[in-house]
Amino acid sequence: MSSANCFLLEGATPVFADVDPVTLNLDPSAVEAAMTARTRAIVAVDMFGFPCELDELSAIAERHGLALIEDSCESLGAEYRGRPLGAHGPSAAFAFYPNKQMTTGEGGVVTTHSEEEWRQLCSLRNQGRSYDGEGGWFHHVRLGLNYRWTDVQAALGLAQLEKLDRILELRAAAARRYGELLGNVNGVETPAADDGDHRRSWFVYVVKLDGSLGRSAVIDALRREGIATAEYVPCIHLQPYMRERFGFAEGLCPVAEETARRTMALPFFTQIEPDDQERVVDVLRMATAGV
Repeated sequence: MSSANCFLLEGATPVFADVDPVTLNLDPSAVEAAMTARTRAIVAVDMFGFPCELDELSAIAERHGLALIEDSCESLGAEYRGRPLGAHGPSAAFAFYPNKQMTTGEGGVVTTHSEEEWRQLCSLRNQGRSYDGEGGWFHHVRLGLNYRWTDVQAALGLAQLEKLDRILELRAAAARRYGELLGNVNGVETPAADDGDHRRSWFVYVVKLDGSLGRSAVIDALRREGIATAEYVPCIHLQPYMRERFGFAEGLCPVAEETARRTMALPFFTQIEPDDQERVVDVLRMATAGV
């Protein structure tokens, strides 16, 4: 819900567009088709750490005079067309919740190329205090919030940042290992592979089951063996709040909805052991064969 909450809290009305069936990111053509005269911004999520089609979405935003908000919360360390996410122009948000590539316990950061936006962000996080050099310590120029990190969070983040390259290497190695192990498991589709334009940062490892398999039965089989797994992830527009407030229903985003019915997350974290991954895949193989 966080990707939608950011603008719902500003009083905006959500308009959802469907995703690409391979990358699971926003389909630029679907974005343009969903736009109206009232559209003001595009929120682009790098789903499961795979970079979105940033150039195409930027072109759409520029053509229609819209803001482009890059939700890179799941993709720290990913690259699009040879450059890291957050370095392409649009301001980008990164999250440091404990299940992300690195953590500060909670919170995150915004990267921006705009000094004006940087000053505004500094002000908003600290009760609207001015950072333009005018006024004193108690000089507040806008309605703000208490979004300050603690020193403890900052220290934790700095320590994590020092070993981020190694963290990303270990996660990429674990993902490759899953890909090799799952190669001969029938009915299980692995995540989209990197290409010349996209290099994923591994946040989670999500597989898509064949439509003939019952996901609930597969998940139950893994859980009976003590393997943590979950449906990953439901569509935002079909969450109870969204249904009740805006009247969204099935059929709005058929690709996303079909994907959400068939995807599940496997155990995945920086220090996962190869033996544990082998056991996960062995149980998954038996589960899919027995459904």
